[in-house]
Amino acid sequence: MSGLPTRVIVEINQAANQFQSSIVLKVDNRHIDVKSILGLSITLLSNQQYELQIHGPDEAEARSVMVELFRKHELSVTLI
Repeated sequence: MSGLPTRVIVEINQAANQFQSSIVLKVDNRHIDVKSILGLSITLLSNQQYELQIHGPDEAEARSVMVELFRKHELSVTLI
């Protein structure tokens, strides 16, 4: 398994931090706060299936932006 380039991790983290909503990435049995760059850097691998949980006042926009961003970088993601 190979990790993603730092620029991808930073881009995802910066996008998440633009929203007030809680954005949590579920991978296997782990739950990672997408607003935590450290959590992302040890979690994001290019060949895994991810689930995103987004809740909060701007969740509709956050869902749209985050899904588009994950797909842009060819990361398999579903919303739960």
